[in-house]
Amino acid sequence: MEKAIEILNFKKAFGKNVVIEDLSFDVLEGEVFAFLGANGSGKTTTIRALLNIIPPDAGTLKVYGKKYAPSMSSVLGYLPEERGLYINSKVLETMIYMGQLKDMSYQDAKKNALEYLERIDLADKADFKIKQLSSGQQQKIQLGITVINKPKLLILDEPTKGLDPVNRNLMLEIFMELNKNQQTTILFSTHQMEEAEKIANRLIMIKNGDKVLYGDIDEVKRSFGTNIIHITYTGKFPLDKDLYDAKVETNYAELTPKKGISTDKIMRHLIDSDIEIHEFQIGVPSLNEIFIKVSNDEK
Repeated sequence: MEKAIEILNFKKAFGKNVVIEDLSFDVLEGEVFAFLGANGSGKTTTIRALLNIIPPDAGTLKVYGKKYAPSMSSVLGYLPEERGLYINSKVLETMIYMGQLKDMSYQDAKKNALEYLERIDLADKADFKIKQLSSGQQQKIQLGITVINKPKLLILDEPTKGLDPVNRNLMLEIFMELNKNQQTTILFSTHQMEEAEKIANRLIMIKNGDKVLYGDIDEVKRSFGTNIIHITYTGKFPLDKDLYDAKVETNYAELTPKKGISTDKIMRHLIDSDIEIHEFQIGVPSLNEIFIKVSNDEK
């Protein structure tokens, strides 16, 4: 598989603040790649350096084997963390204008814009000024501008931030359609681990400027153990630090048995408690649990 993105020994500091120490990773053509890390870990800095918005202090950053240049915009869709739209312009004319900036003809830009507006159920807002839309609707228009040219490569910085669950799922569906139907390569940063688990093939997680996780998602999860107990339940969950470490949410829990404690012993303990168990599975930890563990581990 060819490399859509190649980052090698990338370093970046702002004054005395070292943001990225020595980062290397690849994104392969046709894959969906999740870029994970806590706030301030350097994800946005890396993306901006990759797109030649800010200069690296050291290292090589390439898009399709070359340093990124504006002439490559016709094959790229980029959604920055900070959104920006001409709020006094109309929705459709804004999308067409942005499409033309990506070397699209007026007719193709209009066709793709109308198809997208229909897809996100905003076709009736085509002649509205952007400032008349809700913040969530504006965000969907921003994303529409990003994908209007049906790009070969999508780079998305927190693409679903601020969206409600329904619209978040809609955006993920659109990303998966682009990847499946057009083999669009997607690099996206997110704090929503379920998004990465749902659509990504591989991932990288950075912490304090360094790479801490990298590779196939299933392989990363298996590397953290295969004896995690997943439970859905109702009632007040019983905590017992002698038997297991527990990550408990509403009606869901992930249990990691203590050394020497069998699954049967934990099950008997849970059955004797006041909770009602609806589902019980043994498997790998969730990506969310891994993210929290790695984020909290002392380096």
